[in-house]
Amino acid sequence: MDLYQREGVHTICVDEQTGIQALERIAPDHGVLPGKTALREYEYKRHGTTCLFGNLHVPTGKILSPMLSETRTEEDFVANIDGLIVEDPEAGFQFVSDNLTTHCSESLVRYVAESCQIETPLGKKGVRGILKSVASRKAFLNDPSHRIRFFYTPRHCSWLNQIEIWFGILRSKVTRWMSFPSVEELKDAILRYIEYYNKHFAHPFAWTYAGKVLNV
Repeated sequence: MDLYQREGVHTICVDEQTGIQALERIAPDHGVLPGKTALREYEYKRHGTTCLFGNLHVPTGKILSPMLSETRTEEDFVANIDGLIVEDPEAGFQFVSDNLTTHCSESLVRYVAESCQIETPLGKKGVRGILKSVASRKAFLNDPSHRIRFFYTPRHCSWLNQIEIWFGILRSKVTRWMSFPSVEELKDAILRYIEYYNKHFAHPFAWTYAGKVLNV
């Protein structure tokens, strides 16, 4: 797909995994023994949650500039995007995102306009111009003439965003099974896993779905 192959342009799938819980098991697991399966304590203590802003670099499969936050506001999303762009401020960026309103917010439009040195009047949210509606903001953010551009998955198809694949990996390898006595230890485990994953396992995901309608 040409979207992924243009030189000097980063293609990044972005989304948030919210409500990641720091769960501490009240007793340690019993490991595997000859003839016996592992035993896991089912009761736990809750120590709070965190939100991961994940950024999958499509050509390499690496997770770039992960951001952990207690909230998922439009300002948080802009901060996440800025954390990526400052790493290569002269390059082009193509972001794949779902249709959450924070992904096409007034704050994001203003950030892209300033970063791309666009002087066109933006109007007023809910009243006129580029900022008027979700549709007008999306049209601006998807403008092919901009150095920073957003592509939105079809409605109810956020699973097409490749970062969702990686979120599943994180759940199966880290957050589903481990015990965390604090949110800080949860955050530390996530960041350490991302560093390990990028070094040893990161690779482009190969799509296998050919568009054939399944009979279910």
